[in-house]
Amino acid sequence: SALALLAIILLINIGGWYKRKIRIKAKRPGKEASHAQVLPKKTIIFSVLILLVLIFSKYIYLTSMTTYYTFYVIHKFGVSVQDSQVYLFIFLFSIAAGTIIGGPLGDKFGRKYVIWGSILGVAPFSLLLPHANLFWTVILTIPIGVILASAFSAILVYAHELFPGKVGMVSGLFFGFAFGMAGIGSAVLGGIADRTSIEYVYEICAYMPLIGLITAFLPNIKTRE
Repeated sequence: SALALLAIILLINIGGWYKRKIRIKAKRPGKEASHAQVLPKKTIIFSVLILLVLIFSKYIYLTSMTTYYTFYVIHKFGVSVQDSQVYLFIFLFSIAAGTIIGGPLGDKFGRKYVIWGSILGVAPFSLLLPHANLFWTVILTIPIGVILASAFSAILVYAHELFPGKVGMVSGLFFGFAFGMAGIGSAVLGGIADRTSIEYVYEICAYMPLIGLITAFLPNIKTRE
C-alpha cells in the first residue's frame, strides 16, 4: 500500500541518519553527551505532544488523499478509473520525492523549520484544491505531496534528538501513532463522506495543515557534531 511504501522510504532515510550518528560518536569517544542539548523533562513531554498533534494533522490529510483521491476525481470530474489511478500515482510519486528530500533539508536548515514549512506550507495548496478544476487539481497535488511528505522524516529525527539513544522506542511510538491515525482517519472520513459527500471531506481536510502553526511552540534543539 501507499503507507507501506512511505514507511520503507522513511526507514531507509532514518537508518542512514542513525548510521552517520554512530560513526561520529565512534570518532569522538567520551563526548556523546555534548552532541545534543539537554532539555527539561516537561519541555520534552510538551514537545512530543506537539509532534504527535502534527502527525495527526499530517496523516489525516494524507489519508484523505491516498484513500479517497481516486473517488474524488471520479465523482467530481467524471474521469475513468484508469485515469484516476494515474492521478493517484502522480501524487504518490510526489510523496516519495518529498520523503527523500525531507532529511537533507532538515540537516541543512534545521528540523523545526522543515517541520514548520512542510506542514503549514501545504495550507495554500490544500485550501485551493477543493475549488480547482481537474488540471489544477492534479498540479496542486504535486506540491502538496512533496511538501507534506518532507515533514515526517524531520519530525522523527527531531524526536530522536529529544530522546538520544532511544531510537527503537521513538520510532515505534511515532510509526505506530502515524499508522493508527491513518487507519482511524480513513474510517472517520469514510463515514463523513457517506453522510455528506466526498467533496465535503476535502473541504474539511483542507484546513488540517493549519494545525502546523503549533510548530512555533517547539524548542530549538542545538546539536554539536
